[in-house]
Amino acid sequence: MATGPRKQFSRRAWLTAASGTAASGLVMTRFDAVKATVQEVPAQSVDPTRVPGRFVSEVGRRAPGEQPRRLVRTLALSSSSRTPLQDLQGTITPSDLHFERHHAGVPDIVAEEHELLVHGMVERPMVFRMSDLRRYPQASRICFIECSGNGGGAYNRNRMPTAISPQQLDGLLSTSEWTGVMLSTILREVGVRPGASWILAEGRDAAVMARSVPLDKAMDDSMLAYGQNGEAIRPEQGYPVRLLLPGWEGNAQVKWLRRIEVSDRPTMTRDETSRYTDPLKDGTARQFSFVMDAKSIITFPSYPYVLPDRGWWEIEGLAWTGRGRITRVEVSTDGGRSWADAVLQPPILSKSTVRFRHLWNWDGRDTVILSRATDETGYVQPTVQQLWDARGEGTSYHHNHQRAWKVASDGSVTFGLGDLV
Repeated sequence: MATGPRKQFSRRAWLTAASGTAASGLVMTRFDAVKATVQEVPAQSVDPTRVPGRFVSEVGRRAPGEQPRRLVRTLALSSSSRTPLQDLQGTITPSDLHFERHHAGVPDIVAEEHELLVHGMVERPMVFRMSDLRRYPQASRICFIECSGNGGGAYNRNRMPTAISPQQLDGLLSTSEWTGVMLSTILREVGVRPGASWILAEGRDAAVMARSVPLDKAMDDSMLAYGQNGEAIRPEQGYPVRLLLPGWEGNAQVKWLRRIEVSDRPTMTRDETSRYTDPLKDGTARQFSFVMDAKSIITFPSYPYVLPDRGWWEIEGLAWTGRGRITRVEVSTDGGRSWADAVLQPPILSKSTVRFRHLWNWDGRDTVILSRATDETGYVQPTVQQLWDARGEGTSYHHNHQRAWKVASDGSVTFGLGDLV
């Protein structure tokens, strides 16, 4: 596997920024290792200081050597795409790289014709057009959305792959700044009747996706989102309006929202009975397991990177929780025998991804590296064995166990279970 030129790096500057972390020698990052699937970009043949550049355009574009792509999986109308987590910087996912998950394709909807009906146990049933929603006070927040099936490929011990990248493994995760009107504002406008405790959210796609949501969540931090990262929400993400439930599983955050019904019980739709329940080892199943528990993943080093040299490397990754803020991320470089605190890169926001970093002096021997996150409720990301013990090996959703990467003596990195065997 080819490797690129070693990037010159100011160790003194990095250590100062890392709040006094002590190390010796050159620190190398993921930009010093080259993915096998990436080709070298030809060197510029013209001095840019001597030739005028191209003119401005209506829409900007990425540099030729910076072209991250989603991984697409299509099965008839049920399809998905995965965010290239290992290629991103910071925490915000570019809108065109936000993961997708659809059950009946992406509908074409004209915003000016779209209507949202709010009815049921309310004093004033109302129909809202997009122009109506935009007249209410606007709110914005940064938060992640994660499919509850994210990471399923790392759960079954009999079919667990080793040649799998962070994108393939956990790419059903993205973070955006969402803008819209708080759902509580609209529910106060229609007047929720006493005794109501749930809402039903229904989409306008061909699957007519519908999920029940507790009224407490609807009145708390839920949003009717019509903006994403400074622009109108994209069709793949629910244009012209979607339900946003910060910290909760993606399937409940209904896209192309057309109807909200207030009621005193869950509706028990097909999407919360035959699907999106968690089978347990005793034959029962968890239902309405909305919250996404604390989770983390090392995005570098990871497959298919090859570390070209032993020495100081910067381990980095992402952590997130649906219960609030991440307060701690620990990294192990010896298969879980010992742990050290990673540095959390600000901003550290509630129900949003946070980037973590850790200096590692690799001695060139085989080892396993892992990360585990702790959130502000004290919840600690479990091992896969702990999840197997609690749920059995057949569960389909909420796979938040620790991710492990095996680093071989030749520098190659593959996915593993978290042991040295």
